Amino acid sequence: MAKQDLILLALDPSPILGLMERTLHSAGFEVAIASDLIGLNKSMHEAIPSLMIVGEKFAEQSGFTIAKELLERFPTLPIIFYAEQDTTGFAKTALKMGLSGYLYPPLKVSDITEEVQRSLDRSSKLGDWLRREVRRTTSSLTERAKLSESERSKLDAIIANIQDGVIVLDDKKSILLANHAIYDIFNLDGKEITGRPLDEMIKNADLQALLIRAGDGPLKYHEINFDDGRVFNAQYTPIPRIGAAVTMQDISYLKELDRLKSDFIHTVSHDLRSPLTSILGYTELVERTGPLNANQLEFLHRLQGSIHHITTLINDLLDLGRLEAGFDTRREAVQLEGVLHYSLDMFDGQLKKKKIILNTDITPDLHPLRANPIRIRQMLDNLIGNAIKYTPDGGRIGISMSMQDDQVILKVEDTGYGIPPDEQGRVFEKFYRATNAVEDIEGSGLGLAIVKSIVDSHQGRVWVESVVGKGSTFIVLLPAHE
Repeated sequence: MAKQDLILLALDPSPILGLMERTLHSAGFEVAIASDLIGLNKSMHEAIPSLMIVGEKFAEQSGFTIAKELLERFPTLPIIFYAEQDTTGFAKTALKMGLSGYLYPPLKVSDITEEVQRSLDRSSKLGDWLRREVRRTTSSLTERAKLSESERSKLDAIIANIQDGVIVLDDKKSILLANHAIYDIFNLDGKEITGRPLDEMIKNADLQALLIRAGDGPLKYHEINFDDGRVFNAQYTPIPRIGAAVTMQDISYLKELDRLKSDFIHTVSHDLRSPLTSILGYTELVERTGPLNANQLEFLHRLQGSIHHITTLINDLLDLGRLEAGFDTRREAVQLEGVLHYSLDMFDGQLKKKKIILNTDITPDLHPLRANPIRIRQMLDNLIGNAIKYTPDGGRIGISMSMQDDQVILKVEDTGYGIPPDEQGRVFEKFYRATNAVEDIEGSGLGLAIVKSIVDSHQGRVWVESVVGKGSTFIVLLPAHE
């Protein structure tokens, strides 16, 4: 025997209540009557009815208020609203609230049964549709979960077999993931590092310096050195809502090639300097051997100028070789502003010739450096000389020195041609010149390479900020002498 639908009546005692109870019983429905709000709640807890009829007033409460509360708890429950008289306001409110039906006197038996049956049919169709959607959604989610698990397995396999080291960190710098290469690089065999803070599990000063340098921003170039001679280049990339990723590539062979190239350049430069000195000496003696005509003198002076240029280039190469070889060990207390005055005195003629406006801003409490004064002077000469060289006539150059924590900050700013964004990371390479450099401006491409080597040898940092057409600012950070 089919189970009867339960109809709950929330109506105050009245002839209508008796009529509805008899009519619904006769139509084959099971009927329950709530006498008050407590009884209504009890009935709802014991068995959720198939349909409910609520009066305009029930237990001194508004029927709409009762219906609204029930729909919040049972959104699919069909509710028919009974009003003492037909009004447009009641009908509109019932429709807005999503009630299933609306009854009002005079009532016939057929009015009650037809409205109840219509509401139950609508509820049944809605239930069937919901069940179909739930099955469809569940099936879709199951398939997606399978696909997601498959994709995750592929991703795990890819990351695990990448030759470069990969570490994924959360926002607290704890390790979320590390591939096999990381275990090999840091000799972590047998250690469980996932979920642990990076600084506790991997004790490497260069790696810790990477995290300090990166802060919350990306970092493309950072060398991590090992005692066995291996060198890795590391990148730090923030990942929104996760943390960050650190990737490491072995560049030991590149460093070795660079060393071999530097040794070759140093050897060749050293061997060239002696014959060039002899050639220059003989050109100076030529003028003493007898009178020369105007053309001969011009050619001789051009030859001497070219020899001076080549000699300067060779001296720069030898300086660079000594710096990179670590021979620059002299250190003493150096006042940077004092060295600056000597440099500016040397460039005074060039500044006046090009009518360049020079602005200096030096903090009074500037701390001294522990540095090689000759190298610091060379660094300033190269930076200021470059600024003058690439600033058009009538431009501006600004030089500032200030303190930040225990570091001296030097800025040399010009209003020159600027450096393209994709080339700013290469201007400190040997022999590199920006593609927009003016052809008639002489330069070997070694000045900034020497600057970087000097700064590195003093445990500092140097970088450039530039906008094409507006100028460049070279920034140097050097640790102050304690």
